[in-house]
Amino acid sequence: MTNTSKKQRVVVGMSGGVDSSVAAYLLKQQGFDVVGVFMKNWEDDDTDEYCSSRQDFLDAVSAADVLDIPIEIVNFSMEYKDRVFSNFLMEYQAGRTPNPDILCNAEIKFKAFLEHAIQLDADYIATGHYAQIRKTGKLFQLLKAEDGTKDQSYFLYRLNQAQLAKALFPIGHLYKREVRKIAEEIALANFAKKDSTGICFIGERPFREFLNRYLPQQPGEIQTPDGKVIGQHMGLMYYTIGQRQGLGIGGTREGIDAPWFVSNKDMQRNVLIAVQGHDHPDLLRSTLRATNLTWISGNLPHCHWVYAGKTRYRQTDAPCAISELTQNYCQVDFAQYQWAVTPGQSVVIYESKVCLGGGIIDDKPLQK
Repeated sequence: MTNTSKKQRVVVGMSGGVDSSVAAYLLKQQGFDVVGVFMKNWEDDDTDEYCSSRQDFLDAVSAADVLDIPIEIVNFSMEYKDRVFSNFLMEYQAGRTPNPDILCNAEIKFKAFLEHAIQLDADYIATGHYAQIRKTGKLFQLLKAEDGTKDQSYFLYRLNQAQLAKALFPIGHLYKREVRKIAEEIALANFAKKDSTGICFIGERPFREFLNRYLPQQPGEIQTPDGKVIGQHMGLMYYTIGQRQGLGIGGTREGIDAPWFVSNKDMQRNVLIAVQGHDHPDLLRSTLRATNLTWISGNLPHCHWVYAGKTRYRQTDAPCAISELTQNYCQVDFAQYQWAVTPGQSVVIYESKVCLGGGIIDDKPLQK
């Protein structure tokens, strides 16, 4: 940072977790003028039984007090409902499985929050995401985190050049154990706090119970691919491709009693298709079509180059190539079969450690 009379201001999204707290600490150590903001993105049924937002806010305030930085709470629940939750419901109603955290990053944390930070005269915003940013010439690149087990670049692939230019990821070069060690050394009360998991606005409440409040149940049959009825489902929206638990049709070991997995949804007939065995051919796909594409550089990648792709967050990078590329859609061809490719989820493309972007997996699959 250049030595000027006025410090550069960074507004940090503080969630109450250890990652964003240490991010704020590191920025202050680097000489920035640090301001904390706690984002409240959900209000419906915001109770202590299922939602931890009140405790998270108290943890964020406690961290800000230790760091001696100001913090405010900002309510983005209206923006969240309009830009993220409405899409979430629409996708589930259509039989797809969306990833609201990806949309939340693009529309709330790096858009609504960024706009608010600019009103606070911020030079940058920062979060506790495990990712890195590299500037090469005039181009900003999104890189994987140093800690591969915590890398969150998958959730950030929809960010653009303007957003990355204003963003900082202070812990992207650290391992989680190092972050917790720093937090303990500076006496942050949340140094051992458990990482949050799952969809933020659902919390620990049962998923079916939550979804049923917004979308009506439409029970129907569970069938094999050849039409044999093997059970009843509660509503197609409750199931995702590759799901094993909660089908209620038995199958506990290999062979004749091998477990059943969801392989498809027939929306027109309201039928859930299930197959037996983890490696059933209907669960494997080497080609997919992606729409709603976003490329971080603003430029389309090269066709037929060898890249690496992920069709889900925890997946290992898989060699792939892009073909039939347009502004609106592309085909992704994997070198090996991918398991349970799920419409509504995102396919994210990498070149080594650089995240290039990606798109939403379409429910109109191409040839296998």
